[in-house]
Amino acid sequence: MSTDTQMDIHEVLEYLPHRYPFLLIDRVLSYEPGKDIVAVKNVTINEPFFSGHFPHYPVMPGVLTIEAMAQAAIILAFKTLDTKPDDKSVYYFVGIDGARFKKPVIAGDQLILKASFLRNLRGLWKFSATAEVDGQVAAEAQLMCTVREL
Repeated sequence: MSTDTQMDIHEVLEYLPHRYPFLLIDRVLSYEPGKDIVAVKNVTINEPFFSGHFPHYPVMPGVLTIEAMAQAAIILAFKTLDTKPDDKSVYYFVGIDGARFKKPVIAGDQLILKASFLRNLRGLWKFSATAEVDGQVAAEAQLMCTVREL
C-alpha cells in the first residue's frame, strides 16, 4: 500500500465537515477513487455517548456505527470526484438499506470501516459498507447519499 492512498487526521478534516463529537474517522488506511476505501475509528471510553449508552455496559450506538461507515463513504465520493466539501453544499443520507448489526462495538475496539462504490446515478451515490472489529463484521448496510446546494 503506497502512502499516497492513505490519509492522516489532518487530511480527513479537509474532506469531512464533521467535528467533535461527530467526527467518526481517525485515519484512512487506503482508498482507490471510484472503487473502495478502508478507514479507522478508534473507539475509546471517552466517547460522549458511553455515559448514557449504557453505563453498566458501554456500547457504541448502532446509528453511530452506520454514520462512521457513511463518513468513510463520503470521503470516497470526494476522492472519486477529485473535490473537497465547501460551504455552498451539504451531503445528506437519503437511504440505508439492509442494515444489520452483528456484534456490539465496545470501548477499546478499533472499527475498520470499509465502503465500496456501487453507483452514482443522477447525483445519488450508493455504497456497500461494513464495520469490522478484529476481523468480524459488526455492522453492514448499503448507504445512499446525495449533495444539495445550500
